[in-house]
Amino acid sequence: MINNKTFTRNPVVSIVGRSNVGKSSLFNKLVGRRVSIVHDSYGVTRDRVCSEFEWNGRSFTIIDTGGLEFDSDDIVKSLIEDQVNFAISSSDIVLFVVDSRSGVLNIDKDISLMLKKCNKPVIVCVNKCDRSSDRSSIGEFYSLGFDQVIPISSIHGHGTGDLLDLICDKVPEQEVSENDNFIKVSVLGKPNVGKSSLINRLCGQNRSIVADFSGTTRDSIDSFVSHNGQDYLLVDTAGIRRKNNTKSDIEKYSTFRALDSAERSDVCLIVIDASEGISSQDVKVAGISKSYFKSCILLINKWDKLESNPQNVIKFEREIKEKFQFMPYVSVIYISAKTGRNCDKIFPEINKVYSSYINRVSTRRLNLFLKDIMMRTPPPNIKGKQLKIYYMTQTGISPPTFVFFVNKSKLFHFSYQRHIENKLREEFEFRGSPIRFVIRQKGDTDEYDDEF
Repeated sequence: MINNKTFTRNPVVSIVGRSNVGKSSLFNKLVGRRVSIVHDSYGVTRDRVCSEFEWNGRSFTIIDTGGLEFDSDDIVKSLIEDQVNFAISSSDIVLFVVDSRSGVLNIDKDISLMLKKCNKPVIVCVNKCDRSSDRSSIGEFYSLGFDQVIPISSIHGHGTGDLLDLICDKVPEQEVSENDNFIKVSVLGKPNVGKSSLINRLCGQNRSIVADFSGTTRDSIDSFVSHNGQDYLLVDTAGIRRKNNTKSDIEKYSTFRALDSAERSDVCLIVIDASEGISSQDVKVAGISKSYFKSCILLINKWDKLESNPQNVIKFEREIKEKFQFMPYVSVIYISAKTGRNCDKIFPEINKVYSSYINRVSTRRLNLFLKDIMMRTPPPNIKGKQLKIYYMTQTGISPPTFVFFVNKSKLFHFSYQRHIENKLREEFEFRGSPIRFVIRQKGDTDEYDDEF
């Protein structure tokens, strides 16, 4: 049973409104950095995007949402409405963003009716008030039926200080929890492999938009989840396309955001569509976790479409071994995000690979291990010169990093390093985690290091 919760008791502020009124610009201005994708095109933000900000010593969680459009048969628009409703229900206060230059539109009136039913405090933020002349129409926005109407410019920051003061006045102070002991997990993969469906399955709610075509997730979306007493931050990312298929600026921003999410995670879940087989792009996506030295789990999704044939498991295991030979440590789970098959194995496996990722071994144990390895398989002799490994020590975690002190670094052949790494994994159970070796040549005036 998964119990959802936030890790802090920060008041939650959600931003809602129709498309292209500047919701994401306001979100980024309040957060103080570019978190939501901002673009002039229509409907860029589709999912909920969360972050935190501080004002006058108080911390808040803020949610950006997709643009609402009620009179539409577009399935994505209806899914956005569901996401916005959930964001509002989770909020302590709502910022209703409107456009000063277009005045009150029918869609604004429809949104105001929806907000009144939610029984939440609402501040109407009249955006794009960059000049004094833009403020002349402020009065008409009181017709939306809310007492708090404030002119702002999300681009230039005009009025945002007053807005933040008003938020503090409207939302009572709450205790802040000190629980930040969570595992950061990013979900990566090509478009339409089932990442969002997996996030929703793990969270037990429709956290991300799911549709039967690619590209529905454009931003990286944080979800806070607790499972069997362990807290997790799950990040659903946009599908990572091949470079020549990344046509729009928005897709480029989304890909960059996915890479950033991988970099700040502890564990990468690489989702692969079993019905399509393992493509070169799947391998490249997995390579991202290796390049950032992150622990990794391969999730072979939509397995229910292939599991009726027992030869499929053998075929996939062989294909994984061949195509992911550069990541021999990677864990593999065959799942169906749609039916939930084997999804109960994901959190326990995350715990195991994360434990390996932060595992630390004492220098004494390491050198007893090294002595035994060198007795069983002596270091190589290259052109009459013998490699000598004086000792090794672990200098870091996340990933586990080991320093070897040797007589000559060039004698430490990669094959012998790989042999030591394999034995190291067997002895100390470094499961699903990359290992970093630093080779330090003893005796040089300038300490000569090689990293592998």
